[in-house]
Amino acid sequence: MSSRKAAALLKNRSNLSHKVRYAVTHPARIAPYLKRTARDGWLRLKHPDHVDYYRAVMASDTARSPEAAVGSKSHDRWLALGRMQFDYLKEHGLTPGHRMLDIGCGNLRAGRLFIDYLDAGNYYGIDISPDILISAKRTLTTYGLQEKLPHLTITQNLTLDFLPDAHFDVVHAHSVFSHSPIEVIEECLAHVGRILAPGGFFDFTFDRTEGAEHQVLREDFYYRTGTLVALAEKHGLQARFMDDWEKRPHGQSKIRVCLPG
Repeated sequence: MSSRKAAALLKNRSNLSHKVRYAVTHPARIAPYLKRTARDGWLRLKHPDHVDYYRAVMASDTARSPEAAVGSKSHDRWLALGRMQFDYLKEHGLTPGHRMLDIGCGNLRAGRLFIDYLDAGNYYGIDISPDILISAKRTLTTYGLQEKLPHLTITQNLTLDFLPDAHFDVVHAHSVFSHSPIEVIEECLAHVGRILAPGGFFDFTFDRTEGAEHQVLREDFYYRTGTLVALAEKHGLQARFMDDWEKRPHGQSKIRVCLPG
């Protein structure tokens, strides 16, 4: 690990001292940060529940740019991040016959590639944001994927109670837990085992810290690997840190969970 990355893993972005240092070195970002802070504060007052709050954040961000709303600063980056996710799962054994659940599918940054690759009807994408799912449908038509019959469904929570037992070979959540408080993550881990098929796995990314766990604006949450591994094990799942994902040019880390045996 580079010394720069090691230092980044120890940062506490919620500390005032960090914010001051960042402002001094990035003065052009002060005004956008203050604007976002004001907006997020207002949205939190209107929506105390985290899911409702983040749905409002997504509505605001999607209205400006659906690609930026899912964390892509440009169309080229949107394409690259989608390809990165797809290539990784394909290298890890994803086949057209697998049934896949994509939690937080967004506007199908990676979903369009999964849909095209999987057999018709084998892709199921869920998201809390109706606005981003409308954008996802536009992506479907742009890439001519209608005949693949993907499922795109809005959800209020991550209990996954509307999905069948032991059905999905691959469950995938990219840049979802990085925006989730621990109770939302636990809700997902408490229920995902029920829908995993024998031999299936659940991959999720997260913002990793090796210092104090913290959050910024209730939008970005930083967790230690051990915290999330222990939480998965609490709910009867086996979990492991995916070292090979660290080689990808992506700021988040990845954990894979599966059923014992």
